[in-house]
Amino acid sequence: MCTKIPLRQKSIVLIGFMGVGKTSIGKAVAAKLYRDFIDADQVIEEAFGMDTTEIFQTYGEQVFRKKEKEIIHELCEQKLKIISLGGGAFLQEEIRNICLQKCIVFYLDLSWDSWKDRISLLIDSRPVLQGKSLTEIKQLFLERKAIYQTHHSTVQTDALMIEEVAEYIVEALKTAWDIYEPQAK
Repeated sequence: MCTKIPLRQKSIVLIGFMGVGKTSIGKAVAAKLYRDFIDADQVIEEAFGMDTTEIFQTYGEQVFRKKEKEIIHELCEQKLKIISLGGGAFLQEEIRNICLQKCIVFYLDLSWDSWKDRISLLIDSRPVLQGKSLTEIKQLFLERKAIYQTHHSTVQTDALMIEEVAEYIVEALKTAWDIYEPQAK
């Protein structure tokens, strides 16, 4: 049985390259909308009982991606959540499709120059970055940027603080809700 989720009840999914702030922004949006925040990577880590780097080292990326797909599919069936996806999740077509069908997807876009300033904070905790040159990381960044172009809305985050991005998302949602699902007065 496939019931249509009303627009105002759909979960919100945040996508973007690793380190763009999906978790921090997601928590801020969740607080503003009085919704639960779920970090998909954290749910995966809890399922394995280890962090992402250990999962990659112990089981490999393929096992991680399979579990990621299962978990995100379950999360997208839920209503009224704010869900942060790992940077590589949207590479899987099945994940893209379920997110776009069941949820409202916001792409948090950050320029290469702004992202590059964060690399020292990210390199140790992101298995996909380890052992790669800056040129290889930039290539990965650009390849994934192309995948992220399938979404419902984009937020350019370069010059914005976490609260500003969260406020922008909330206002965009409220406008869309009023246009597409006006409440009777």
